[in-house]
Amino acid sequence: MMVGLRSIGNFFMFIVGGFIAIIVGSFMIRGTMHLWDKPDSEDKKEK
Repeated sequence: MMVGLRSIGNFFMFIVGGFIAIIVGSFMIRGTMHLWDKPDSEDKKEK
């Protein structure tokens, strides 16, 4: 019984950790895209 609860807990933590990793990764990708877009947009405005 205890082994079953432990395996279910580990599986649930694995899923939660995956969701957190996906959310953090998407925010990091969005931030780097904004950093890449800013210099390009400034150069286009100057021209």
